[in-house]
Amino acid sequence: MTPRTPDDAGAPPRHVAIIMDGNGRWAKARGLPRFEGHRRGVEALRRAVRAASEFGIATLTVYGFSAENWRRPAPEVDYLMGLLRRFVRNDLAELHAAGVRVRIIGRRAGLAPDIVALLDEAQALTAANDALTLVVAFNYGGRQEIADAARRLAREVAAGRLSAEAIDEAALGRALDAPDLPDPDLVIRTSGERRLSNFLLWQAAYAEFVFLPTLWPDFDRADFAAALAEYASRERRFGDVVARPAANAS
Repeated sequence: MTPRTPDDAGAPPRHVAIIMDGNGRWAKARGLPRFEGHRRGVEALRRAVRAASEFGIATLTVYGFSAENWRRPAPEVDYLMGLLRRFVRNDLAELHAAGVRVRIIGRRAGLAPDIVALLDEAQALTAANDALTLVVAFNYGGRQEIADAARRLAREVAAGRLSAEAIDEAALGRALDAPDLPDPDLVIRTSGERRLSNFLLWQAAYAEFVFLPTLWPDFDRADFAAALAEYASRERRFGDVVARPAANAS
């Protein structure tokens, strides 16, 4: 995975990543249970996928369930798992028909066998699609991903297939969960929070960040367009002294 170069200026962002935050606060503000906030968050995800396709985004990554989310109350975790099951069962055919390729990053350990089977089915069914790549970070944490990559490289060294001196940034990048995908150009976080929360720590090294006050269940095409417009106004240097315009998001 390589960062976008200044020569790429003028094209839409290839890869947008979204931290979908604010479901609980959305529900609380309306006197509703948190479950309803999560349900409405799935509707916002559907809107975001459609908008990404319309805006010409090649890859959309969403933070579906973090490794830290297991600390939430058991009924809420169970509900989130049920939402995933329903999303895959209800939306997979539509995503496939729209040419969306589904990719999953994150650890499979600890997930129920039927969820692992659903995730595998979604990836297998849509593997040849090329209209949009939808990456779902599920049971995912950026630190865990980097640790897992380091462990894979350590096994290669122990087996004599790789020398320690050969481990560089490129080697570590190839050991991550989805090394064939480009790094995100833009990371959007909703709800007004301004932190990464262990999301794509390695890949977001040169990403632009846009923080929106909108709570995730209210996120719509206009919010997506506003984030892309903000991104398009940025100048990106990639470590150079010459400022370069960000990709045109119109």
